[in-house]
Amino acid sequence: GLTDEEIRQVDRFVRANTKEKFGPVRTVTPELVFELAFEAIQRSNRHKSGIAVRFPRILRWRHDKKIEEADTLATIQAMLPDG
Repeated sequence: GLTDEEIRQVDRFVRANTKEKFGPVRTVTPELVFELAFEAIQRSNRHKSGIAVRFPRILRWRHDKKIEEADTLATIQAMLPDG
């Protein structure tokens, strides 16, 4: 997970780079890369992405990765059982 200081840094980034707000959801400028883990993914009509991630968690902040190296929604969609 993230350290307390990293959480503060992410919070400051989100506050300074929010482009859209919808309730607790924020759209931010894509600059930070995180390594995530999850138990499962499934299709969802409730989420704008069309994907629900079950039990997601941040493993670490990838300072060594550029945003262009991050996986995309298409990568996650390809992981679904029916591809």
